[in-house]
Amino acid sequence: MVTIRLSRVGTKKRPFYHIVVTDSRKKRDGRFLERLGFFNPIATGKEQRLNIDTGRVGYWVANGAQPSQRVASLLKDYSAAA
Repeated sequence: MVTIRLSRVGTKKRPFYHIVVTDSRKKRDGRFLERLGFFNPIATGKEQRLNIDTGRVGYWVANGAQPSQRVASLLKDYSAAA
């Protein structure tokens, strides 16, 4: 099954996540099909906290991809803010 989930790329005590489309059997930070955006939970000042390509997310969901719970809540927040 194809999932849309977070992949951690930040350093120790500085989390930063890419929102990726991947096969559910792959490791969390392993190989992915496409990168759809990013999430920076500790953004301060003028740093961007969340960026998602909603067009591509719609494409993947239409083709059967399942977003994780956290990604689903981020999508909801992102669409409400836009």
